[in-house]
Amino acid sequence: MVEEPETAAPAAGGDARYGAPAGRAEVRRYSEVDVEAARRVPSGFGEFDRVLGGGIVPGSMVLVGGEPGIGKSTLLLQVAARVAESAGPVLYASGEESEQQVKERGQRLDIGDAELYLLAETCLERLLEAVERVRPALLVVDSIQTIYSLSLASAPGSVGQVREAATHLLFNAKRGNVPTILVGHVTKDGALAGPKVLEHVVDTVLYFEGERHHAHRVVRAVKNRFGAVSELGVFEMTGSGLLPVSNPSRLFLSDRAADAPGSVVLCSLEGTRPILVEVQALVSTGAYGTARRMSSGMDHNRLALLLAVLEKRAGLGLAGEDVFVNVAGGLEIDEPAADLGVVAAVASSLRARPVRPATAVFGEVGLGGEVRGTPQAGLRVREAAQLGFTHCVVPAANSGRDTADAGCETIGVETVEDALDALLAVS
Repeated sequence: MVEEPETAAPAAGGDARYGAPAGRAEVRRYSEVDVEAARRVPSGFGEFDRVLGGGIVPGSMVLVGGEPGIGKSTLLLQVAARVAESAGPVLYASGEESEQQVKERGQRLDIGDAELYLLAETCLERLLEAVERVRPALLVVDSIQTIYSLSLASAPGSVGQVREAATHLLFNAKRGNVPTILVGHVTKDGALAGPKVLEHVVDTVLYFEGERHHAHRVVRAVKNRFGAVSELGVFEMTGSGLLPVSNPSRLFLSDRAADAPGSVVLCSLEGTRPILVEVQALVSTGAYGTARRMSSGMDHNRLALLLAVLEKRAGLGLAGEDVFVNVAGGLEIDEPAADLGVVAAVASSLRARPVRPATAVFGEVGLGGEVRGTPQAGLRVREAAQLGFTHCVVPAANSGRDTADAGCETIGVETVEDALDALLAVS
């Protein structure tokens, strides 16, 4: 329950609270709508445009969330500078830093003399006045939790203030066709802070992910009205800012040790992009009565299910073994096609046998031990072939039909036992 002061209704003919448009609404025939008039604005970063669905849509509102210090402000300042060079003036409104602090970051990022305007302001009304004066091609608000409206008595960051600020900024974006990017805080559980209506108001929700001890950062779309969801953009944090990574597979496999037991290359798919990642497993004899199961980069419950399938269907004794599974590089994998990679890595570590060289895997494992087909198999195999892999262990349903011309020899398997025979030569 949140207390909000009651406001009097506007008089007839007066201004509404959210600014009613003048005149009557124009009704247009479907066939007369000009799609070319809403051409996307490139952000200057191909990876960021990929996540957005091809660029910044005029009049759209994008919400970017992530852990503190992950690089949200750095990326958006770089995007603001690139858009200012190509599309016109950009207004960067910061409620957390002064103009001098933003300028110091810009100097480190080597931002030139672009038409970029800075505003250190937390009052919503003064922010909207600045937007009317500058009429920017892009508005960046860092962050929405620091903005407050004079019409409410509650503190900045409260449910009422966040909802009020986001709604006014949305109407301003739609009325003036000004694309707006909001920075949002996250809770300790990783979810976006504030009311859930904030995610419903915006057109696109992006999550900025990454480990502090890794150089790469991942931008993931979880909602997008103008593109595919679950799309992925990969960046590398350097001393001069964030740089896009055009080949993430090579980045995630750069430190992989060849012929190491418990290491398997998985052909994963994030949105429309195939990515090859290393799945590592370590199986050791448990020192305590209850065996430990730990996972990093994948769902813990999914790991427990796959271990039960291995023990029941493949005859591997894992009841008293500690099992640790890790997706190298800090990437989060949640698609079912990762099952076969996890199963192969655990079996490889248990048998102390490396998988056959230059071999990648993918496939969903069912409770009966069967290996089910996965979508976009040809795309996955082609990515493996481009990185020098000569063999791919795939579901039998995807062998031949989807991967005939992928440039890599495919080995179709129907069960988990068949997959282990092909990868480890075990009976």
